[in-house]
Amino acid sequence: MSRSRHRPQRRSTRRLRLAGLLLTPVLAFTLLVQTAFAKTYVITDGQRVVTYTSFATDPAEVLGQAGMDLGENDTYTTQTVEGAQTITVRRAQTITIDYHGKAMTASSFGETVGELLSRLELDVSGEDMVCPGMDTLTWDGMFLQVDQVVTVQETYTVTIPHSIRYCDNAAVPHGVEEVLVQGVDGELLCTANVSYVDGREVERQVLTERLIHSPVTEVVGQGTGAVPEPTSPEAMPVIGDGYISLPTGEVLTYTGIATVRATAYTHTDAGCDFITATGTTVHRGTVAVDPRFIPYGTRMFIVSNDGAYVYGISTAEDCGGDIKGDRMDLYFPTYNECILFGRRDCTVYFLG
Repeated sequence: MSRSRHRPQRRSTRRLRLAGLLLTPVLAFTLLVQTAFAKTYVITDGQRVVTYTSFATDPAEVLGQAGMDLGENDTYTTQTVEGAQTITVRRAQTITIDYHGKAMTASSFGETVGELLSRLELDVSGEDMVCPGMDTLTWDGMFLQVDQVVTVQETYTVTIPHSIRYCDNAAVPHGVEEVLVQGVDGELLCTANVSYVDGREVERQVLTERLIHSPVTEVVGQGTGAVPEPTSPEAMPVIGDGYISLPTGEVLTYTGIATVRATAYTHTDAGCDFITATGTTVHRGTVAVDPRFIPYGTRMFIVSNDGAYVYGISTAEDCGGDIKGDRMDLYFPTYNECILFGRRDCTVYFLG
């Protein structure tokens, strides 16, 4: 009984061995067939180079198996080199373009700016400004600007500022400046080619320049003369409540008082002559006023608040463009007297 049990077991072992001997050539043949049909790919993706063996024949499938999936706009090229299949991946670059003020996006694969614009059929004339330049290789995220340049010839004038020269002037007090020669700016007539990008000037090439008139140097006299002494007490009027007693013994009466800012003018000033706005002839005592503030014909007695000037009896007879409100201009016969007076606060007594 014991021997009959072990005989089938030995038969099974022999069968397995026989099956194994029969399968080995089959497996070897299968592997040989598989190896014969497998392909080796050399994949280049930018700086990355990978060698990969696959039974797939679709390059996109091979790239996926090698973990180098394509993006939406990516592409590739294939080539057989010395029995190996090469796959070169071309990753799409996103380029933002501003073409003559029109925004757009495009994909590139490392071409030059000029090649990209040509492929997109975007014309570039010799007057256009391209930044970056036409020979620049594209990169992912590039911003490309193509501006239309308009060049026109313009004729215009340029001001030549006048210079100022200072000199000593003993005719006016120390610290006072007097313009002896009025400065005048010169003028230049120019013709130029001016280039504009979107209305903004980017270049100006001057072609011709012609002097219209030369500048005139302004000459300013700086006073070196003596400073005038204040009016002596003996020459000062005695002003009481409602009356003014002059050194001559004459007594005036007044009905009101006002404080004004006073300047000085003479008949040689610009816009002035010997005839006033009311038709009278200018004289010491003529005052230019704002007639809305002080009516024409008003008689006044004027004294500077610093005590240096007693302008005396005056009449509102003239006006001036700068005389507004509590402002007045006192007439002096000479320019030097005007300079000496300058600008002062004065008290005006309106005579009865």
